[in-house]
Amino acid sequence: MSSPNAAALRVLLTASTAAGMLCAAPALAYEPATDPVVDPGASQQQQATSTVQTIDVEGRRVSREPDSPRFTADVVDTPRAVTVIPQQIIEQTGATSLQDLLRTSPGITFGAGEGGQPLADRPFIRGQASANNVFLDGIRDTGGQQREVFALEQIEVIKGPDSVYSGRGSGGGSINLSTKQPRLNAFTNVSLGGGTDGYMRGTVDWNAPLGGTAALRINVLGAQGDTPGRDAVDYDKFGLLVSLGAGLGTDTHATASYYHLTSNAMPDYGIPLFTKIGVRTTDSGVLDVPYDSFYGLTDRDYLEVATDAFTFDFQHRFSDALTIRNVSRYSENLNDYVVTNPGDGGNISNVGAALIDGVYWMKRALKSRWNPTRTIANVTDIYGTLSAGGLTHSYDVGLELSREKNQNASYNITTLTGSACPAPLTGLDCTPVYAPDPSDPWTGAIVRGDVSRNTTETVGLYAFDSIAIGSQWVINLGVRYDQYSVEGVDAPGRSQPDYTTRSGDWDFVNYQAGLVYKPTTNSSIYASWSTASTPPTIAGGDQNAGNGAGSGNLEFVLLEPEDTTSYEVGAKVSLFRQQLLLSAAAFHLTRENAQIQTSAGVYAQVGEVEVQGIELGASGNITDRWQVFGGYTFMDSELVRGNFNNINQGDPLANTPEHTFSVFSTYRLTDRFTAGGGVYYVSDNLGGNQGGAGGGSNRIYAPEYTRLDLFASYDINDRTSLQLNVQNAGDEAYIIRTNGVHHADVAPARSATLALNLRF
Repeated sequence: MSSPNAAALRVLLTASTAAGMLCAAPALAYEPATDPVVDPGASQQQQATSTVQTIDVEGRRVSREPDSPRFTADVVDTPRAVTVIPQQIIEQTGATSLQDLLRTSPGITFGAGEGGQPLADRPFIRGQASANNVFLDGIRDTGGQQREVFALEQIEVIKGPDSVYSGRGSGGGSINLSTKQPRLNAFTNVSLGGGTDGYMRGTVDWNAPLGGTAALRINVLGAQGDTPGRDAVDYDKFGLLVSLGAGLGTDTHATASYYHLTSNAMPDYGIPLFTKIGVRTTDSGVLDVPYDSFYGLTDRDYLEVATDAFTFDFQHRFSDALTIRNVSRYSENLNDYVVTNPGDGGNISNVGAALIDGVYWMKRALKSRWNPTRTIANVTDIYGTLSAGGLTHSYDVGLELSREKNQNASYNITTLTGSACPAPLTGLDCTPVYAPDPSDPWTGAIVRGDVSRNTTETVGLYAFDSIAIGSQWVINLGVRYDQYSVEGVDAPGRSQPDYTTRSGDWDFVNYQAGLVYKPTTNSSIYASWSTASTPPTIAGGDQNAGNGAGSGNLEFVLLEPEDTTSYEVGAKVSLFRQQLLLSAAAFHLTRENAQIQTSAGVYAQVGEVEVQGIELGASGNITDRWQVFGGYTFMDSELVRGNFNNINQGDPLANTPEHTFSVFSTYRLTDRFTAGGGVYYVSDNLGGNQGGAGGGSNRIYAPEYTRLDLFASYDINDRTSLQLNVQNAGDEAYIIRTNGVHHADVAPARSATLALNLRF
């Protein structure tokens, strides 16, 4: 692949190599200016040990101020499951995307294409579609994206209904991405990596103090490669984060930042299901084609994603009792693609392929999207800590304003030349099902079709209070009011001959209440209740119920928000001089008013789903040399009421596997050498909206799998280290996910990467 991003990568690698020849040190995490400062010349092993005590019971980095004012208590005293993935885990796992990284957090799965966010991050938390609940530094990160990790300090996952924190949402939880901020100490981190499957990746993290209280930090990324085991699927990326801070370490400080990411890739809709040929060749329903089969056309298919975001963060501290923070953001995002869908090809007797002379042939089908999004958002928080009447209150009161403009269109694609179809299939763009050739010649025209437009406006008012009663009891309260409105125009489609105007307005209030008992300073036992509201226009993409925005159905926008309620009990404890941090939680989640399509073009809110389960987590150090991060989640899900697209009452939910387990652990064998790895297990995972009753003939699922990753690092000196990552070391051939209707996504095969990490 040749593109501006690839050229940028070559420039970055050349510049980074030249810089690295001057001076070197390992590229590792830096703490905020308010945290204990780690010697920038420390080795990787020394820094891993010295920073562990800055991680709390959920893996969150401790500072004098919480990452978000909405967390009015330390995470150990917050009565709900919160998982924080620190920068050290981001770097050691060798993750390069949000999907890669979140496999370390059990209970989170990713949905396949189709539905709400095809060819974009589509996480499911506790069985609920949460693509609309991804945040960047506390502000909703809108638009279809495939997110990178090069500019992240840590990732915070709130599990369970959290509309009191985030406003409208799916009810499963939310994900906040915390970006790297300017620091008052000078450092430069460089990482240069190469590996199998054409992998090349270079990053630079440069921070320079500008006087006593100002600093500039620049992060740059260049990367390219192929997807292991999917040779036709390649990518290249270029990323940039520039942050300028003033007044750092003082009562009044501000940070202005610009984030940019462009990605060019060959999109991949995986392999077909048995519905393609009408013969069930596997128990799972995933067709028994070779896992390296690729059905796209390299001459036609493409995926381009571009993100630009400008953020200004201002904060003034009057006293411990009163601080004001205001954050503003303007962002633009484009998700643009043409992709072959191997499950939607030409239909022969209701089957998508034809058997001709002993060979199954299929016609390549197409999906396409042009989807630019623009967002303006402003969030103001007033927070602090005060004592009154023998009680200590940690409070936050805030106002959130946002306006999102979204455009959406498909492409009209005309094939002029291509692979001819044998009779009885007609036309072009055909390929053997069991031996597709992505290099088949293709020429044609790609013309954007009619554009749908909509504008979403949100006003949110919220208040939180953590009330400490003595040293052993904490009451955690939260309430939020949202006014949410959508107005737009739907382009003509199959269900409507002309443009259709639609609009909707909703008001909803959500709550959180929790009680925390602290047997000791470093432990807690809690019980909590929380709610969430999901307006009908953003319920789309959750294939357990509902259809989604842009359906062209006026009745649809007149529905009420779906309501999600969760009860949770749990415990958190810090052991071994606060180095090992453990958590456990049991939860019961119910989503009511779920949208069910009762007939063509008609929806009713008669669905109800339940998910209940337990979560276990561990983060930190068992000894000074032995680090562990991971957990286990059990989920029992059920469609309690309603039927939808072959999911029948009593069926388990899609994208909600019963068992998920992950652990990433390292051990420092010598002062310079560390080794370890990760083990990840996911049980059978039903796909999309094709559950099938009682194991019926249409029951599609991704079979269970266990994956092993390996890690090793060696400090050449205090300023230079090598890091080896072997992903999927056992070369496990498995399906990550399936939408249950058209296709299944194949997991990457085994790969190995070696990175030279430098600090100077």
